[in-house]
Amino acid sequence: MGTSQAIQAVHVSHPAPRGRAALRSLGALTLLALLALLALLALTGCATAPPPTPAIDPAPLIHDELFAPARDVIEPDKVMAISPRMRQFLHDRLPNSTTGPLMLDTRDLRAMLLDALYKRGDLQLEYDAEMTRTAAEAYDAKAGNCLSLAMMTAVFAREMGLPVTFRQIYDEEQWSRVGDLQVVSGHVNIALARRRTDFRVLGEESSLVVDFLPGAQIARQRAMAIDERMIVAMYLNNRAAELMSQAQTDRAYWWARAAWLYDPRLLSALNTLGVIYRRHGETVLAERVFRAVLAREPANVQAMGNLVQALRFQDKLAEAQAYEAQLAALQPFPPFKFFDLGVAAMKTGDYAKARDYFAKEIDRSAYYHEFHFWMALANVGLGKWDIVRDELAKAEEYSVTSRQRQLYSAKLDSLRAKMDRPTVKSR
Repeated sequence: MGTSQAIQAVHVSHPAPRGRAALRSLGALTLLALLALLALLALTGCATAPPPTPAIDPAPLIHDELFAPARDVIEPDKVMAISPRMRQFLHDRLPNSTTGPLMLDTRDLRAMLLDALYKRGDLQLEYDAEMTRTAAEAYDAKAGNCLSLAMMTAVFAREMGLPVTFRQIYDEEQWSRVGDLQVVSGHVNIALARRRTDFRVLGEESSLVVDFLPGAQIARQRAMAIDERMIVAMYLNNRAAELMSQAQTDRAYWWARAAWLYDPRLLSALNTLGVIYRRHGETVLAERVFRAVLAREPANVQAMGNLVQALRFQDKLAEAQAYEAQLAALQPFPPFKFFDLGVAAMKTGDYAKARDYFAKEIDRSAYYHEFHFWMALANVGLGKWDIVRDELAKAEEYSVTSRQRQLYSAKLDSLRAKMDRPTVKSR
């Protein structure tokens, strides 16, 4: 949501061979049957609550001695800090917005802020889920995923005295694959209220919901307000997930550790920690962590799937099979199940069957770019060129990084050139 990138953990639908899983201790980036889900997005109000009392004793689960010393400076308090350049932007674009009334009091200050950030001038912020940035980093890069853009916008709004609520969206988890990891990204957006002193229109909505995800349908969203501490912990956990996908396990450990200790309510961060232990070859410790997650959330399918892999690696087959039965009941069709069947059908040349499988995957995850790309490929095999063009356009539209958009745009341009090329018949 990588997205956005909100994260939970991922599990594998079928047990992986032991020899394959054993590659993990070598640090290889092969698809181990351990599906690690990294917990990413979540946001909430601007007031940072005091640290929650840990519901789980951290001592048995934190093992700094197993990893190289931290290279990164991890500073949760700076994740949502405003920078001098951001303050200057507000001063230049919205003078008096932080110190007094604007020249025209009836103008909606919230709309003016969004217009300044996203519509006019040279800022031109872009949605990009390549990495999760702090609020200041997103401003400097002029890009970010929904978590980064929500944090950045919230920081500006807070500076202007606008009340902000972070909203975690239900039923909008997005599964994706990053290297050898399966990642489920949650989604967050923000709601901006007027200042108490601002002009109000009788009967207007009390809050303005701002969503940064392409294709978001705000009217249908079911949301839960979350606090800023949870948002910051999600940022830290996202960074851990991103580093793990780059095979930087030691660095990832310190970010996941910081995320969970900063907000022990974020069990997805604890799950990430378990995945890191598993990848580091500490299977017994990983099992302990996944059990700790399930003790608090017995139906957490990501932690349960990861526990299955840890148990199988230790030849605890009976218990692994018992958890697999629970997983089958909770999740009869795991993420990417139909996609994998579609790819297999493509390899045998059965493009019609592949198209049908990809359609099933799109039916439950309509905005994942890769599904539309493969739907385009299936229709290439079927000779349905108009559908190929439409699906490539959707793949480009739903891409979450600049590199993905450039790739799909190039493929779409190439296809259009071929379709527009005049046909010359020889006599």
